[in-house]
Amino acid sequence: MAVKIRLKKLGHAHNAFYRVVVADSHYPRNGRFIEEIGYYNPYKDPSEIKIDAEACKKWLNNGAKPTETVGKLLKATGITK
Repeated sequence: MAVKIRLKKLGHAHNAFYRVVVADSHYPRNGRFIEEIGYYNPYKDPSEIKIDAEACKKWLNNGAKPTETVGKLLKATGITK
């Protein structure tokens, strides 16, 4: 099972926000997920990012791979370097 840390889109057009979730890579974007570990709202100024650092590090240590966008968010919050 390939596990990814990725974004789940919520809201509506031109006002979307995202939840950071851990999911099997075979599941659809807004489908099933294993655990929700945070959220990201790009429409606030400045962007609102909240990620549970302990849960994220646990999943990274267990082999989960973040997507490119989530990787940037993790660097912005200081969870990874």
